Amino acid sequence: MSDLPTALNLPPVDPLPDATQKYFDICQEKLGLIPNVLRAYAFDIEKLNAFAGLYNDVMLANSGLTKLEREMIAVAVSAVNRCFYCLTAHGAAVRELSGDPILGEQLVMNYRTAPLDARQRAMLDFAVKMTEASHTIEEADRQALRTVGFSDRDIWDIAAVAGFFNMTNRMASATDMRPNDDYHAQAR
Repeated sequence: MSDLPTALNLPPVDPLPDATQKYFDICQEKLGLIPNVLRAYAFDIEKLNAFAGLYNDVMLANSGLTKLEREMIAVAVSAVNRCFYCLTAHGAAVRELSGDPILGEQLVMNYRTAPLDARQRAMLDFAVKMTEASHTIEEADRQALRTVGFSDRDIWDIAAVAGFFNMTNRMASATDMRPNDDYHAQAR
């Protein structure tokens, strides 16, 4: 594979606009890398900004869901979709945020084997059902989330995270997007 983060010949805008370069510099400083997903979108700055804006809203904005819970959803959805990029990147995030490399691996392989509380299990059951058969979701599924303490706003956020990763998983698979090598060794 070339230096491009996907199998598509879509080199980044060169030079990057100042705001984009600043964003990449912040990623390098905070993460120690520029995630390949950002590099992949850098061929079209408007698409990159739309992707980053939605990611930041879904994964980092105020929510009744913790950052770890959102990463857990990302991994459970990505496991169903067998997305190599997201399983690698977000599996590393679960390991780091939880401090538990076993939990990270369990979620990557089969979240049902993980020692989850009732709230987490219901959340991941819903995200997986949404991924596998969203047309079968009914009020009983939303009520199951309410029963374990999720608000209607939380249910929206669960659905938003699951929906976002269903989209990104498909983009990553379609373009053969590869995770940064650094993710493989993180938080082990």
